[in-house]
Amino acid sequence: MDKIVVAKRAAAHRAIMDHLKPEFKAVGIGSGSTVVFCVERIKQLMEEGKISKDTVFVPTGYQSKDLILAAQLPLREINQFSGAGLDIVFDGADEIDEDLNCIKGGGACQFQEKLVGLSAKKFVIVADETKVSTKLCEKRAIPVEVMPQALNKIIADLKRLGASEVILRDGGHCKAGPVITDNGNFILDARFVPLLPDSVCQLDQQIKLLTGVVETGLFTYAKEAYIGDLDGSFRMLYDQKNYVTPKYN
Repeated sequence: MDKIVVAKRAAAHRAIMDHLKPEFKAVGIGSGSTVVFCVERIKQLMEEGKISKDTVFVPTGYQSKDLILAAQLPLREINQFSGAGLDIVFDGADEIDEDLNCIKGGGACQFQEKLVGLSAKKFVIVADETKVSTKLCEKRAIPVEVMPQALNKIIADLKRLGASEVILRDGGHCKAGPVITDNGNFILDARFVPLLPDSVCQLDQQIKLLTGVVETGLFTYAKEAYIGDLDGSFRMLYDQKNYVTPKYN
């Protein structure tokens, strides 16, 4: 097995063992290749009787819903909860900076990802080394979900906010025309210069205030991240700036 796969599995399993408590009643499940291993470990724990069969699992999109159903875990939808109704969410990321700010939305479902994430008492990221950057936007553009009738206005607005490039995400060989989200909207990928960690929240708020924007792909509330490294080890990152735990082989 590839070292990175071993590391991703180890990181995901450690995240579950560290944070999934027997008393938890509602757990959010996100998307990404490392989250697959989170669900794998959750299924094992449930089969061993270490998690209550009354614990329910809430998806952030179609992929995570499939993961929950394939593992035969109890499924619930986010609109069945109010406030911080979830105990914890485990999710992936497309890019992570030193302060655990994240870019998400590569799968075009950042609205539900953020809705689930903000409905939880704790948000934990599981990902691999290729997703870690010193600053956000070094590797990825920021996905912005917009209402179709506001498309051209939002493109101009994003450029006014400093975006050097704004591209309407195309459906590729699977669909003629743009990607359509679960909410019937478009995705714009906005390229900004690399963001200082303490500027991420401000830019997120500025974009959200644009009329026609549904949601951004900027996430600013992760508390911990479990990272599988290419050498086969994994490490944990915390929201304390520049603090990194030792690696685990």
